[in-house]
Amino acid sequence: MSDWPEGRNGGPGERYGRGSASPQPESARAMPHVRRRPAPPQSPPRIPPQQGQGHDGYGEAPAYDSGYNTGQVYGGGQRGGGQGGGRGGDSGYVQPRAAPNWGRRIKVGTLTLVVVLLAVSIGTYFWADGKLKREVDLAKVIDRPSEGDGTNYLIVGSDSREGMTAEDKKKLHTGSAEGKRTDSMMILHDGSNGPTMISLPRDSNVEIPSFVGSESGKKFAGTGRQVKLNAAYAEDGPELLVRTVEFNTGLRIDHYVEIGFGGFANIVDAIGGVEMDIPKAFKDKKSGADFQAGKQTLNGEQSLAFVRTRYAFAGSDLDRTKNQQKFLAALASQTATPSTILNPFKLYPTMGAGLDTLIVDKDMSLWSLGNMFFAMKGVTGGEGTSMNIPLSGQSVNGNLVWDKDKVKQLVEQLKNDEKVTVKGS
Repeated sequence: MSDWPEGRNGGPGERYGRGSASPQPESARAMPHVRRRPAPPQSPPRIPPQQGQGHDGYGEAPAYDSGYNTGQVYGGGQRGGGQGGGRGGDSGYVQPRAAPNWGRRIKVGTLTLVVVLLAVSIGTYFWADGKLKREVDLAKVIDRPSEGDGTNYLIVGSDSREGMTAEDKKKLHTGSAEGKRTDSMMILHDGSNGPTMISLPRDSNVEIPSFVGSESGKKFAGTGRQVKLNAAYAEDGPELLVRTVEFNTGLRIDHYVEIGFGGFANIVDAIGGVEMDIPKAFKDKKSGADFQAGKQTLNGEQSLAFVRTRYAFAGSDLDRTKNQQKFLAALASQTATPSTILNPFKLYPTMGAGLDTLIVDKDMSLWSLGNMFFAMKGVTGGEGTSMNIPLSGQSVNGNLVWDKDKVKQLVEQLKNDEKVTVKGS
């Protein structure tokens, strides 16, 4: 007999099963109702890992699911794309952003910058190249000297008033003469021993040789005429001037560059003026010059007066050519600076001002023009030499006579691209 207390599991009359003494199975008893906690509406029930198989492994889902141990997280969505999960879901879960690839960004940025700079450079080249006035045909020059080492430029400042208004002419003290004449002439040699700048006074006594007319094509025989150097330009333009310089020096001219009054003044104004150190005060009514001694910045009007003044100096044209060399070298030095080259608001106006009135030979390239410009800069940088052509005195007509022996020695040194040892006047 069982000693189990009344009402205990296995007691008499209470259960059918292990430990029960009753021959009849116990009747079904009512179980108290267990209320399940409902699953959150935003998250569907999770499917067990193996489809159709209960967690007991017999292929049949359990009759009772308490909602626990299913891997379901209440109040949060499933990671990766399930309902309520992912970025912007109801769960508030934000998928972390990938770290930026700085290496790739730098490469793309650098490539973009290179492409932009290349495009701007090419555009600037064609813009500037299209503005060059290639009007001088050196192929018309006959009986030319043999070529030497280095490059020789004939740089001419003319008194051309082309494009100038009456007000401009009055302001710049240029007068109103028609046509144009040479106001200054220089040979610039660019070679391996540094640049050499040689001024040719316009009052130099020279012989006009045989030549072919630049317009007519007619050949004119040499008669031994002795004239001032600037008369050659006035007679038949740049081609005869080149022919006369080559004949009287024996030095071949590779390129011709000419700029007028207006262009010269505009270049100076475009770069904001040129700083000069004037050792002694001087004044000249004809050029409009009125300068005090000391360092000062000259604008376009003042610069033109500075390089044109001759009557205020005892050496007249010789002193003027020295001032011209000094100023042109300073202009080149102060223009070829990062503040100008890297600043489009200064670079383009400066280039435009010069190219608008610049006249060059038909074979002149922008590269050659740039080399000339930096060679001028080198004259003041201690790399080169500046001088007047050697003189021996004056002729009976008052023209300046060149020292033929020294000129011959100088030309030989330039042709062979040797260091210049000849002293000028």
